[in-house]
Amino acid sequence: MSESKPSVLFVCVHNAGRSQMAAGWLTHLAGDRVEVRSAGSAPAEQVNPVAVEAMREVGIDITAAQPKVLTVDAVEASDVVVTMGCGDACPVFPGKRYEDWTLDDPAGQGIESVRVIRDEIRIRIGKLIGELLPER
Repeated sequence: MSESKPSVLFVCVHNAGRSQMAAGWLTHLAGDRVEVRSAGSAPAEQVNPVAVEAMREVGIDITAAQPKVLTVDAVEASDVVVTMGCGDACPVFPGKRYEDWTLDDPAGQGIESVRVIRDEIRIRIGKLIGELLPER
């Protein structure tokens, strides 16, 4: 991992739901101790409004987030790459840590379903922070 601080890239197909919520959680919980990126293999026009609302309910504002296209540079610059259903679209580089989180896609789902996804992401982010930032 980077000498200064670890960097994490969250990847899903549209970069509009799962990866944006994960980036929001990691930024909220780790602050500036972790560099956070998100991207998608086929980015949507905007972040899923239901994901924005679900995050707002827990005090995290992701309204300024914009879906971004996945680039080789983003993967190369990251220590950990967390994929969420991007399949083979995510480039793999030796020496990178990869995790594939199986989560339902919030696209087209109501707020109740998206809350469940949001909360599952929160649990996984907590575990990831524990691994990346062990107490000294």
